[in-house]
Amino acid sequence: MSALDRRLHAYRPDLADARLEGRVEAARFVAGTPMRIGAPVADMLARPDPSSGVESQLLFGLDVSVFDRGDGFAWVQAADDGYVGYIDQPALATPAADPTHHVVVPRTFVYGEPDMKRPRRVALSMGSRVAVIGEAETRGTRFALLSDGGAIVASHLAPLDVFEDDYVAVAERFATTPYLWGGTSAFGFDCSGLVQLALRMTGRIVLRDTDMQADTIGERIDPGPEMANVRRGDLVFWKGHVAIVDGPDSIVHASGHAMAVTRESLSAAVERIGYLYGRPTCVRRP
Repeated sequence: MSALDRRLHAYRPDLADARLEGRVEAARFVAGTPMRIGAPVADMLARPDPSSGVESQLLFGLDVSVFDRGDGFAWVQAADDGYVGYIDQPALATPAADPTHHVVVPRTFVYGEPDMKRPRRVALSMGSRVAVIGEAETRGTRFALLSDGGAIVASHLAPLDVFEDDYVAVAERFATTPYLWGGTSAFGFDCSGLVQLALRMTGRIVLRDTDMQADTIGERIDPGPEMANVRRGDLVFWKGHVAIVDGPDSIVHASGHAMAVTRESLSAAVERIGYLYGRPTCVRRP
């Protein structure tokens, strides 16, 4: 049997996703149990070990399949991008009311009641999904009432089928957001996490890691001499890194060099990154 990418297929020697039976070897096969992320952000680890590095993150309201639980961890696969990993069991919630809206501002608060002067419960990132069951107004501010009893400023939400037009503009709104390895939320991004969330807000689900994105997003283009053919919206890939072209000789990216989402000259980035990691490996046009 040919090896499948373990980041996108749930299989271990002792246990595997029932859909993989006949494709992988495992002691037993199980169907995943549908659940939902109930924490503002759930870190996804490669191993059920608190010291394991964060590989990705899952946002509030996103659906997962749970294949195993033990020692405080759950082994899950994300429903949208298919990423597999371990998360803390308390981050899981049983699906109740289905999400109706998503957060469309970089960050927002969930209040215990529809009043900005009352205590907040948690903060949510753009892309989080919530179930709205009603509205209320307090001192001229409209709030969306949630199925779990919380309240969010209504203008911070949009129905799930309402999307942004320009993913580059979405990415630009996260300027100065801290760099976070494995980060996919407005509280911290890595390079491919920024690309993934920005495209998600335009209605497009893409894979999680840089190598996956370099193989699958849009079409590969010839960048031309000195990147003369690239245009706004193109993705420039290096080995292990990706940046979004947002204008002539300009990129926006979650930069481990700046430790933040930042804008810089494309030509300067090619020179700076090339010193350690070589020239760009490809350019793709979503």
